[in-house]
Order: sequence, then structure tokens, then C-alpha cells
Amino acid sequence: MATALFLIARGVPVVVLERGATPHADPRAATYHPPSLEMLAPSGVTDDLHAAGIIARTWQWRDRAAGLIAEFDLALLRDLTPYPYRLQCEQHKLVAMMQRRVAASPLAEIRLDCEVLDVAQDDTGVTLRLREAGRETSLRGDWLVGADGGRSVVRKSQQIDFEGFTWPERFLVITTDFDFEPLGFAFSSYTMDPAEWTATFKIPGDGGQGLWRCVFPTDPQAPERELLDFALAANRLAAFAPASRGARIVHTNLYAVHQRVARRYRAGRVLLAGDAAHVNNPLGGMGLNFGLHDAHNLADKLAEVWHGRADAALLDRYDRQRRAVAEQFLQAQTIANKQTLEESDPVRRVARQQEMRATAADPARARAYLLRTAMFEGLRAAAAIE
Repeated sequence: MATALFLIARGVPVVVLERGATPHADPRAATYHPPSLEMLAPSGVTDDLHAAGIIARTWQWRDRAAGLIAEFDLALLRDLTPYPYRLQCEQHKLVAMMQRRVAASPLAEIRLDCEVLDVAQDDTGVTLRLREAGRETSLRGDWLVGADGGRSVVRKSQQIDFEGFTWPERFLVITTDFDFEPLGFAFSSYTMDPAEWTATFKIPGDGGQGLWRCVFPTDPQAPERELLDFALAANRLAAFAPASRGARIVHTNLYAVHQRVARRYRAGRVLLAGDAAHVNNPLGGMGLNFGLHDAHNLADKLAEVWHGRADAALLDRYDRQRRAVAEQFLQAQTIANKQTLEESDPVRRVARQQEMRATAADPARARAYLLRTAMFEGLRAAAAIE
């Protein structure tokens, strides 16, 4: 939907194909970094996100036994961006905000209950075989952007390898109405522990009171039914924060976690973006944002080609730019985040925590760290690639 939004803003007609018959409403990503808000601002979506979301100016590294280790204030970037904070709002709400604008455009068509079965391309275009409302149909277009997730049919149709690995443990997300703020938690916090680290962050929810999501690692051998059980989830939450005992569990979700990048983002007239091109663990809130940055970069270049202002070779630069930073920044940072949270060597853990405290206490070092974690550094690196 983001790719469509950015393309119609550049005068490019689009057809959006969505396998689902109704919009997704299950818990997914919910954190937006400053560059993403900047990219969405011209459409008015950023204003909508502010109306529906929660501003998180600070975020924390914590230790399960020792408490707060370091707090980082994104206000250090206020000279660089009009949005010096993280904004937290559930992904399905963002999609609805974008979808309203795409659907209202005379340049766009959205087709729901439409599954891509196969992709074939030639020198002049791309032909899709579809299952639409239960019957097989076909569709022809000039270009195809596969933004169809980690199991991308589009990527597989072009025999593009998805290189990387899968973590042995799955991540459990527990959503609760317990409020962590009185315990000193920022709206986005990462708690280190060699046995069971935790990531906590606040989301708006649907009732206006706000909810908290807590991410835990799990035993790879534990049964899914047991992990998703609300009573057992409440016990896990209470072991982490005893004051939460008796709080309501709103939702549990369990998912496998991968670190993978497509070998290429372009195959002729077929391009990849978002999770179809790269997947990563959610620690740091980077995956959704990185997909938005893909869409923005690709829309700029595809519009130039569409309007005849550039040769199609410009799209190879999209591949070079976004794939390089996926490997050097997205994968590296999210893997490092997980390794920091679960560090089992006490000497290394103490040294890392001392480094965090020193970084947070030094405005120059903190700013440099925030430029990387808020994704500015990756965008600058991509822009420098010819």
C-alpha cells in the first residue's frame, strides 16, 4: 500500500492486489522512526498517525535485575527532523490510512480477495495468473512490485534466493492492559537478561486507554498451545513484572523469526520490496520502517522510468542501494540488538552496559548512536551508492 501511495503521488497508475478479502487487524509492527514520518508527511498520513498514535521521545536499555541502564532522547535530533521521536501506532491502522488515499485516487485500483498464483514476464511486460473471488483470471502490466511478505510468491516465481537464517527460538508477544510507565519504563524499552530478555512498548489500542506489548523469547521445544495460553502468559508477565499480576491479557501471538535478504531485488520487470526482500527480528522496530523506505526509494526511480525521464537501468540502482543497506544496517543492527539483550557472559554484559551509560551521557556519542538506530545513517549510506 505504501508503494502504491508513493507511486500515485508521482503520477504513476497502479493496481494493488491483496490476497485477503478483508483488511488485516492482527497485531504486527507498531513503531515509526523519524525518516518514515517524513516520507509519509506529504500524503497527510503522518498527521493521521499523530492523531491515532503515541509519541515516544525516549527509549531505554534496561537490565532485568539492575533496572534502568541507559535512556536515549531523540530530541537530540531535533535540528535534523521535524519528528525527533518514535511514533507508535499499530500497522493495520497505517495500512487503512494509506488505503483510503489510494482508493480515492483515479490512478489506483485495489482488488481484494485476489491471490497471485504465478508470474511470467517478457521484454514488454508482466503477466500474472490470479485466483480472484474463487476463479482464475489473468492480469497484464508493465512492472510488478512484489511486496507480498516473507513467503513471497513473486520472489519465488523469479527463483530469487532468500539468503540468511532462522533463529531457533520463536518470539512470543503478549499484549496486556498493565501499565509499565509507573514502573519507570519508557514507552519503548529493551530489558537485558541471559535467560529471558524482554522488549516492552506501548501502543494506542482501540479503546483509547493504551495497551502494552511485551516480547519474550521461548523454548524451541515448548508446545504452541502452551505458549499462547492466556493464564500461562499472565504468569510469564508476572515473573517479569510482579505488579502486573491480575492484569488482563488481551492477546498472545507466536512467530518464527528470520534474518534473510533476497539475493537481488530486481529481476527484469519484477521488483521486490519490504518483507519480500528482507526479513529480520523486530528488536529495534526496523522492519516495517525499512519496507517503507524501500517503497519510497523504488517509487522515485520507477516514476522516472515510467514517465520516460530515465532508462530502466535506474532500477538496478534501487537494488544496489536497498540491498546493501539491508545487509549492512538492517540485519547487522537487529542481530546486534538481540545479541545484546541475551548476552550470557557477565563480563561482556557489564562492559556493554557501561558503554551504553557512557554513550547516553555524552550528547555527541548519543547523537551518533541515534542517527544509526533511528535509521538516518542507513538512508544516507544508500543515497551514496551509485
